[in-house]
This record gives sequence, structure tokens and C-alpha cells, in this order.
Amino acid sequence: MTSWALDRTYLSSAGTVRWAELGAPDAPPVILLHGTPFSSYVWRGVARSLADRYRVLVWDMPGYGTSDRHEGQDVSLASQASVFVELLAHWGLHPGGADESPQQAPGSDGSSGAPFATPHAFPAPYVIAHDFGGCVALRAHLLHGAPYRALALVDPVALAPWGSASYRLLGDNAEVFGQLPPSLHRALLREYVSSASAHGLHPAVLDRLVEPWCGDAGQPAFYRQIAQNDQRYTDEIQGRYGELRLPVLVCWGTDDAWIPVAKAHELASLIPGARLRLIEGAGHLVQEDAPAELTGALTGFLHGLDD
Repeated sequence: MTSWALDRTYLSSAGTVRWAELGAPDAPPVILLHGTPFSSYVWRGVARSLADRYRVLVWDMPGYGTSDRHEGQDVSLASQASVFVELLAHWGLHPGGADESPQQAPGSDGSSGAPFATPHAFPAPYVIAHDFGGCVALRAHLLHGAPYRALALVDPVALAPWGSASYRLLGDNAEVFGQLPPSLHRALLREYVSSASAHGLHPAVLDRLVEPWCGDAGQPAFYRQIAQNDQRYTDEIQGRYGELRLPVLVCWGTDDAWIPVAKAHELASLIPGARLRLIEGAGHLVQEDAPAELTGALTGFLHGLDD
């Protein structure tokens, strides 16, 4: 249940990133993005299922999981989007780095649409993103011109307002909470992570999700990333979702206690042609609460585009 390892590294602008590749290298590429305070580990089941048909790429964002984390590190959503574009180039899926002023694709109504890179022979990947990975994927596409074949957003951080009062309290007082006795920090962390599941996490899974945030490096890193997660990073792109010109699936757990399911309907209404799939009884961590249902929704979406 807990076996999962990333065996490759990439030196990004925000530190060393650990990543892995599953499936045939010449298969259609699928990239999985995690959210906070998680890591690629939450995608382990989906990744292995998709690897039968796709080249699956997974990574721990800087500051998360097994990737580099250090004091002064920029782990903001803006930085993560830039690193994602760097990785796309490293994987041969994008011709260049993170361009802040990409070329604009015309919309069907004659207005400016989503930006895109200069036409190229690089294969456009399918992108599947959870939680704030959704914001990262959207920023990379809308602001940096990252080309996607399609995009699946799973309980994403994409619409204001977000961040509970307790979440903001932690971020606003990161230095104070970073000095909590380790036992208190671990107890707080376990309660916080557990609340992402509607069913309750298996103890081994909970341990795996909590462990990276403990210890001398992990504890301050946990509060550091909360302090840097600012709503302005979604505010900068929320008004541009109508420019998206690609197949989009919005997938949501109906019992998500972190981001209410009403946001699923709102987001889908803002994206032209978006498909909405609700997973009954699942919480924010749909990957853990309803792995079979989520995998079925994602494979159905991707296979329909392959045909």
C-alpha cells in the first residue's frame, strides 16, 4: 500500500525535483500533479493503472515529498508553475522554458484565447492535476503557454475565495508554529491531513503523508508552504478560464470538506465545454477515498480522446 519511490532527479530553478516515469516511453504522455500538503504518493494507484496505456510522469514539487526543501525556498504557486514548464522541456514535451509573455492563440470569437508556444513537434501531454496542482497546471498553460492535449482537474484550487481561517492562521504565523514541540506539530498535522478524507485514511497512508513534514527540515517547510500559498495566484488567472480551448474534465468528491462541491459546478460553468464528474461520498483526497471510481473517470476521459 505504501510502496512508492521516485528514482530520477532534475535540478530546477527552485531546487532539486524528484520524479519518475512509468509505462512505455513512446506511449502518449500523461502528467500527474499533486497538491498540498501531499506529494506524488497520492497518485500511486492511478499512475500504475494508466501506465498500461500511457507514458506516465509523476513528480514531487519543490518543497514537497522527497524533493528539495530549504529555508528561503520559493514554493509559491507561481514558482511551481515555472518549474513545471522547466520539467516539460526536460521531458521533451515543451520546446523552451517558462516564458512570461507567450504568443496568444485566437479564440473562436476573435478575442485572444489561451497562450501557446510556437508550433512544434513536441507531443502535447494529457495533464491531470489535484488541489493546488490545478492552479499550477492552469498557470503553466494560461501564463506560460504550456501546451496540453487535455486537462483533468481533480478538486482543484482554482476559484476564490480559498483557504480557511485556520489555514490562514497557520500561514500568518509560520515562524511561531514552526517552533512547536515536535509532538504537538505531528498531532496537528495528522488531524489536518486526516480531514482531507471523508472515510478516514489507512494508518500507513496517513503516516506516509505526514512524515515528510516532520523533523528539523520538514516542520518549518510545512508552515513555509502555507505562508506562500496566496490567493492572488488564482486571482491572476480566474478571469481567463473562458479562454481555455482544450478538452477539460472537472472531477470532484461530493463530500470534499476542504473545497465544497459547489465550486465544481462554478468552475465547470466558466470553462467552455468542460465535463463535470462528481464522485459520490469522496472527500478532498479522492485518490484515497474512491481510487477505483476516480481511475475510471480519468481513463474514460482519456480513452475517449484517444479514439
